Amino acid sequence: MKTAVITGITGQDGAYLAELLLDKGYQVFGTYRRTSSVNFWRIEELGIDKHPNLHLVEYDLTDLSASIRLLQQSGATEVYNLAAQSFVGVSFEQPITTAEITGIGPVNLLEAIRIVNPKIRFYQASTSEMFGLVQAVPQKEDTPFYPRSPYGVAKLYAHWMTINYRESYGIFASSGILFNHESPLRGREFVTRKITDSVAKIKLGKLDVLELGNMDAKRDWGFAKEYVEGMWRMLQAEQPDTFVLATNRTETVRDFVAMAFKAAGYTLRFEGKDEQEVGIDVASGKTLVRVNPKFFRPAEVELLIGNPARAKEILGWEP
Repeated sequence: MKTAVITGITGQDGAYLAELLLDKGYQVFGTYRRTSSVNFWRIEELGIDKHPNLHLVEYDLTDLSASIRLLQQSGATEVYNLAAQSFVGVSFEQPITTAEITGIGPVNLLEAIRIVNPKIRFYQASTSEMFGLVQAVPQKEDTPFYPRSPYGVAKLYAHWMTINYRESYGIFASSGILFNHESPLRGREFVTRKITDSVAKIKLGKLDVLELGNMDAKRDWGFAKEYVEGMWRMLQAEQPDTFVLATNRTETVRDFVAMAFKAAGYTLRFEGKDEQEVGIDVASGKTLVRVNPKFFRPAEVELLIGNPARAKEILGWEP
């Protein structure tokens, strides 16, 4: 029986990946960080919280000795590092904490693998935010990076360290550059769930207006459950490598807003530009969407669209 460690099991991807691996017969050790906000609603929602092969472990990604103990006690053959301070906006407010958790944290796991058992296979969750101010469209594995947030910079450090351990020590360490991927398990801190949650509240009369930042931002949005399948496939491949997982399509935040309102029975008309832009319900004339400058980032990422051709060719993965 294979044994996997999933760091960050309480998040969207961690929960879906745990479900996938349990279905495939794995023993799964899922780690979580003890905080006042820790909760397991996602794994409960998926009905796997009481699974006999799921073991929840309190763990600090920033502690090398804890990483060594985790690998020794679990007997893991695969490690999926999904733990991070993963909010781009928060990273501007907490750049040092973001660097320690999101940047240095994965190196503790890589070093623990090198010490405990270099045959353990390692997956690092990299991100399209590393492309930032994009240098080519669409983005692929060899597109130059230009991160525009402390989160993107921290992820880029961990990404290159994953490659460094692969090349220096022969560790099977793969990195998945995942573009935005959504689901009902996505946290409300992320723009897609903020939008759908707000639309539902407006429909129910519990909210008057949805306030957003940059509605011109373009993103490549996929479905999270398909993306965790790609993670697993990376660690079953013959060789470790870097893979982009994306849909090769892009929509603006404004497009997403219009689709969400349409699903709830509204047709929106957008008027104005930049900070004065509003979304008006055609039927009632009411303003349901407005731009609030407080949601702008210090440095914006305007366009992300990924080319998953390598993942399709080598892994047989498609969104």
